[in-house]
Amino acid sequence: MQIEETFIKDLLIITPVVFTDNRGYFLESYHKQKLASQLNADFVQDNESQSQKGVLRGLHFQKPPYSQGKLVRVITGSVLDVAVDLRKGSTTYGKHFKHILSSENKTQLYVPEGFAHGFLVLEDRTIFSYKCTGYYHKEAECSLLWNDSTLNIDWEIENPIISDKDKNAEKFANFNSPF
Repeated sequence: MQIEETFIKDLLIITPVVFTDNRGYFLESYHKQKLASQLNADFVQDNESQSQKGVLRGLHFQKPPYSQGKLVRVITGSVLDVAVDLRKGSTTYGKHFKHILSSENKTQLYVPEGFAHGFLVLEDRTIFSYKCTGYYHKEAECSLLWNDSTLNIDWEIENPIISDKDKNAEKFANFNSPF
């Protein structure tokens, strides 16, 4: 596995080694020992969603003590994946990182605790999968407004399909980070 640091500390791109032949391919999507030197994570839950093109999910996170780190990837299709640093002491607080995750490039993004996360689906029937370091707790669930002008994220779409919860998410200017 190749691990690449991003300009935001602790946010990592992970590219597995892919073995292909006339039957298809094989890869290790997660290997605790191989990732242990850079990824201090104990995953406890796996989640999966399927969405159509144009769906935008996020920017989601859970407040401490139920915060979650996530190892995200795409099984089928592709997404524009976005993580926003919410760690108050970080030099990149309020900054975001974007990366295309797809079934073609097979890259993954490790989003540690203290980040909001979201993605825009780029192809119909995209299957998005992620491992979490914490269990889901509805009472700790939060979201920031996906198109907040302060965050200034170019999602490369004008009218995505969004849930009511995400349409009514908190503005970053009003946000007091618990991280």
